[in-house]
Amino acid sequence: MSRSSTSSLAACVWIPLFPLRCEEARHEGLAVYPTALLAPDTTRKLWQVSSLARHAGVKPGMTVSQAIGLCPTLRLLEPDPVHYDDCFASLLSALNEVSPVVEPGDLGLVYVGTDGLEGIFGRPDRILAAIREAVRPSGRPTIRLGWGQGKFVAWVAASRSKPDDAIIVPVGTEQAFLASQPISVLPLDSDTHRRLRQLGIRSLGALAALPEEAVTAQFGALGRRLWRLAAGRIAEPVEGRIAPEPIVAALTFFTPVGERELLAHALDQLIARALKAPRRIGWRVHAVRLRADLEGTSSWLATILLKDATADAERIGAPLKTRLEQSPPTGGVERLVLEFTAFAPGTSELQLFARDAQAAARAGQQRALQSAAREIRMRVKRAALYHVIEVQPWSRLPERRYALIDYEP
Repeated sequence: MSRSSTSSLAACVWIPLFPLRCEEARHEGLAVYPTALLAPDTTRKLWQVSSLARHAGVKPGMTVSQAIGLCPTLRLLEPDPVHYDDCFASLLSALNEVSPVVEPGDLGLVYVGTDGLEGIFGRPDRILAAIREAVRPSGRPTIRLGWGQGKFVAWVAASRSKPDDAIIVPVGTEQAFLASQPISVLPLDSDTHRRLRQLGIRSLGALAALPEEAVTAQFGALGRRLWRLAAGRIAEPVEGRIAPEPIVAALTFFTPVGERELLAHALDQLIARALKAPRRIGWRVHAVRLRADLEGTSSWLATILLKDATADAERIGAPLKTRLEQSPPTGGVERLVLEFTAFAPGTSELQLFARDAQAAARAGQQRALQSAAREIRMRVKRAALYHVIEVQPWSRLPERRYALIDYEP
């Protein structure tokens, strides 16, 4: 929750179709069949499709009946968002072993800051080799890597690389590298992409060749940002995020529950319990995750990023209840788990209360230690608690370096 560190040099780790790769990793032999994941919000349409299924004409967004008609051997899989989230967390943990500056993106997309890593690993190719080696033991194939100045250049490099390969863009060659890339690598919506193609702009070089003012006049602030990305004028650093310590509250039902009213009531109880956690005092909740373990092996997951961080139970629960109404779990819920995963500093009043609460906690610990010390002294009739202090830290003899003194809490 402290200020995050940044890195101007970035490595991009991209695993396309990450949820489908997670399924292939845990189901041996699945990769040799045409497969598709069902959409998390509806079981009637497809979400992600393997390359073998695409060759048969199956596309994301198709209905199940259409897909089966095109590919009778298609294997359909129920989505497991909790499993994908756990796999992504494992990926972030592995990358944290290489660099302390790691910024997650969408599922399967991670930026790794590499400033200073040359002193440990050497050249960029060796840094990428260390990243690949750190991630490979987790059983994730088809990893694409890119390296360059800023996140956008690293992302474009990773998107153009081949599976299990890497593209390195040396510092100073960003404009030449970007000029030949298609405009599809830009963060575009479908309407803006269509308008650019209608204007005959199909590469970043063609976009960068236009006057910045003209692009801004046509597309507004978005156009200015797109032009600067295409021209290599923006090099956004990787922002390392301190891994939050989630506050978790869970409730296990004796019998599976499917009634939405009961789930909403249980959610209120979990929110109230999580808000009372001592670590939450002085902080507002910014991101919430609700997980439901269903009958069998399936699960349901909702992740909410609150527009405004808050400590109000109703404002935290409202988007989660909306998600429960719009996309309810597809089976009986055996266990409901609520997590506060990200926080924002509270107001000055909240911080004052936090300091008071911490002081009160320390005072309570002190009183407990004093009571325990008195009881021990009464039982053994002598001093039995000692404190280790440093006396001669330069000495080679351990018995001279430290000394024991009676501990009086």
